[in-house]
Amino acid sequence: MATLEQQRAQDAWNQAGIAMQQLGGGYDKYVNSAKALPALIMNSGLMQVLAFCHEKGGANEVVAQHLRAWLSKRFKSIDRGPGFDLLMQSLMNAKPGDYQAITAEAFAWLRWMRQMAPARVGGQQP
Repeated sequence: MATLEQQRAQDAWNQAGIAMQQLGGGYDKYVNSAKALPALIMNSGLMQVLAFCHEKGGANEVVAQHLRAWLSKRFKSIDRGPGFDLLMQSLMNAKPGDYQAITAEAFAWLRWMRQMAPARVGGQQP
């Protein structure tokens, strides 16, 4: 059975591969967004950054979609499905401890995505 770290790594690798196919030549913006999100979350908060990514669209929204999908898999308190509205409602209604745990998980997943997204540039297609 894979550890949680291995699951995060595998998911980040898979999602980066999907983004490569989806974005083509715009994949470098996905890589840059994946690298920037942890600092943005640290400065502004998870919900604010998810709203920013949704509003910006493009590669920012793709990274946010992948993060939302991971969080919805990991937490029962989050409505199933990676949709923006569902996750935002779940986060707004989350207990403080749950919100902190969700934010911590977002950071943990993004640590892997920061590494996997640029690694996919020279890697194999999924």
